[in-house]
Amino acid sequence: MPIDRLLGIMARLRDPEHGCPWDREQTWGSIVPHTIEEAYEIAEAVERGDVDQVRDELGDLLFQVVFQARIAEEQALFRFDDVADAISNKLERRHPHVFGDATIGSAAEQTAAWEEHKAAERRAKGGAAGALDGVTLGLPALVRAAKLGRRAAQVGFDWPGAAGVLEKVREEIEELQRALATGDSAHVREELGDLLFSVAQLSRHLDVDPEAALRDAGGKFERRFRRIEAFLAEEDRTAADASMAELEALWARAKREIG
Repeated sequence: MPIDRLLGIMARLRDPEHGCPWDREQTWGSIVPHTIEEAYEIAEAVERGDVDQVRDELGDLLFQVVFQARIAEEQALFRFDDVADAISNKLERRHPHVFGDATIGSAAEQTAAWEEHKAAERRAKGGAAGALDGVTLGLPALVRAAKLGRRAAQVGFDWPGAAGVLEKVREEIEELQRALATGDSAHVREELGDLLFSVAQLSRHLDVDPEAALRDAGGKFERRFRRIEAFLAEEDRTAADASMAELEALWARAKREIG
């Protein structure tokens, strides 16, 4: 089977005598940044709709899982099969409406049931669990902010609608302006963080993925700025050669031409 071939390749790469020197010296910690990077590359491929790249990037991510499991196997901690069994058990446990006799009528009901299953599992592992337990620090900050808000909302700590959050965003902007007036950099950082956190909650209420929205905005900025550079290149100039007024005029032109 293909997975057996991949596991065999991983074992060869980690072979103490004949394996790859780079692969042999890796640890769980040193591999984690690569794992995170591969996950983002999948997201980028999906956004572009590039089927071949999605397939390739999924393979790269699967290799990361196999790599981490191999390191664990060498230390007699667990094997790849244990990883597969663990996720299979979890999926069956969290879908009693599919693998049992429970009834779920909608995706929203399933989401609520899923969160309750997760909370019950956390309680089973460590006694009473708080609403925010299990929200990992390893998430991108914007994603984590939205998830913290969702968890708090499950116990009733939330705005009733987007209008209330938008008002909170305005309030945080005012507080940031006051902090800027003081010149206190620590206070500015704190208020900027509060503003970003509030924006993450606004995105949650608008049912918008904040990370995806910010990636889209970054991509739009990149397209427009590259067009500015192309305009200037026609005159054998760079952005560094242009005045701010020129750049703003070219920015407006780029917006008109490419949106």
